[in-house]
Amino acid sequence: MPESGIASPLADTASTEVRRQAALLKTGALQNAILTSANFSIIATDEKGIIQLFNVGAERMLGYQAVEVVNKINPSDIHDPREVTARAQALSLELETPIAPGFEALAFKASRGIEDVYELTYICKDGSRFPAIVSITALRDDYGEIIGYLLIGTDNSVRKQVESELHEALTAAEKANRAKTDFLSSMSHELRTPLNAILGFAQLMESGFPQPTPSQQRNLDQILKAGWYLLELINEILDLALIESGKVTLSREPVSLAEVMLECRAMIEPQAQKRGIGMTFPRFETPYFVNADRTRVKQVLINLLFNAIKYNKPSGSVAVEYTLSPPNSIRISIRDTGAGIAPELIAQLFQPFNRLGKEAGAEEGTGIGLVVTKRLVELMGGVIGVDSTVGTGSVFWVELSLTSAPRLAVHETEHAAQVQAQLPDGAPLRTLLYVEDNPANLELVEQLIARRPELRLLSAADGNIGIEFARAYQPEVILMDINLPGISGVEAMKILRADPLTAHIPIIALSANALAHDIEKAMAAGFFNYLTKPIKVNEFMDTLDVALKFAQSQAARAAQTEQS
Repeated sequence: MPESGIASPLADTASTEVRRQAALLKTGALQNAILTSANFSIIATDEKGIIQLFNVGAERMLGYQAVEVVNKINPSDIHDPREVTARAQALSLELETPIAPGFEALAFKASRGIEDVYELTYICKDGSRFPAIVSITALRDDYGEIIGYLLIGTDNSVRKQVESELHEALTAAEKANRAKTDFLSSMSHELRTPLNAILGFAQLMESGFPQPTPSQQRNLDQILKAGWYLLELINEILDLALIESGKVTLSREPVSLAEVMLECRAMIEPQAQKRGIGMTFPRFETPYFVNADRTRVKQVLINLLFNAIKYNKPSGSVAVEYTLSPPNSIRISIRDTGAGIAPELIAQLFQPFNRLGKEAGAEEGTGIGLVVTKRLVELMGGVIGVDSTVGTGSVFWVELSLTSAPRLAVHETEHAAQVQAQLPDGAPLRTLLYVEDNPANLELVEQLIARRPELRLLSAADGNIGIEFARAYQPEVILMDINLPGISGVEAMKILRADPLTAHIPIIALSANALAHDIEKAMAAGFFNYLTKPIKVNEFMDTLDVALKFAQSQAARAAQTEQS
């Protein structure tokens, strides 16, 4: 007998055999599970591509019985033939090897030792079709020779249906966004047109002669205050709607913070002085440029500055500061001495129409401005935040990415605000043409032009008449409404631009279409400038002066050319 604790060779052999039989049983169980799986189609072929195995899942999906296909057909016979051909061509280009269409094309890549997964359309026995995802692998013997191919497929109908539904939903959403943009453009025009008359005539009455009585002035103040507030509300709602719909376009460029800050200071300091608020601005010893949209940076800063003034305490102060934020950003902070914001309310600051309980206060507001500001900062790749202490004040800050300064360039530009030169006695009248179909708008401009004795105004009620008047009277400047009966103001402008008789005349768009993309399209089409209704009298007169000066320089240049 063997010694205790030492296994005999016979016992080792028996143990090995038991393990081998157990492994075989496991292998058999695995093979049986594969062959009987109803969730996957499993097809095996020989090295020539003829089907040798067709499992229960393949029978269920394709409607064939195994006896109908084994040793009889190639898997490519149950694929969409156009997809098989396309697959063969694609593989031929990829592998730079001529491949005949058919299953061989699908198997060729696997024969190179690379597993291939692709989408195809299976054709069932009854002629119906369904999309599938198939994995193909080369089967090799112990010597590495290919003995067949294994295809494992799964029904892809649900995913395809979801993709189709998602595509339809995206298409519907894009269509809805386009409709929303068109609606906003139309609504902007419809709201601004009556506001133009209200604010325009109120400004005329306020600055007319004789001067309004104190009682009348108080009434005019209320009309103007309500009108400008309504215009602000319209602008903010339209801005927010456009941002939310993804229709806002930004022109990213190097923007000088020193220049933008000077412009903001000029616009905001008069508001602070009226309220007795002291303001301090930083001196930029080093010129810093941010990668942003110049107009939108000004909009962001002016909104934050105006809020700092509006919600400040009497005789309070506002301080604008900046710090560099590593690695490559700059933070602009606006510090006020207002009441401050409780910590639990800060999270609500950037919610639309949420004024944090200020609705009943004396200060008007919509609760939209900060939402628009936040969205614009984020669209420019920046970050906005606030730190506040109740009873001490708040600090609103914006971080934007720094960029290098633009190359120096010489631009012949005109400043919007100019001092009007006095014409000498006996100077000829200068003619303006206003193409406008709205009587109230026309009367407003007529009264504005009447204050300038050196100017006379012609009017035309539609684009075609305006073109004829422009050719006949050769006005120095043309004011053009956009929405006209017949041809639009844009079409009329293009006709005038193409005519040598009128191509030199500066044409100013004067329209209630105030959306950014409307303005950009009009300027790109060839307008000299674009003013939105309601008219701001000072802006209108300044823009008119710029156009008149341009027309004068054009005439002088033409005269020099004729003399030479």
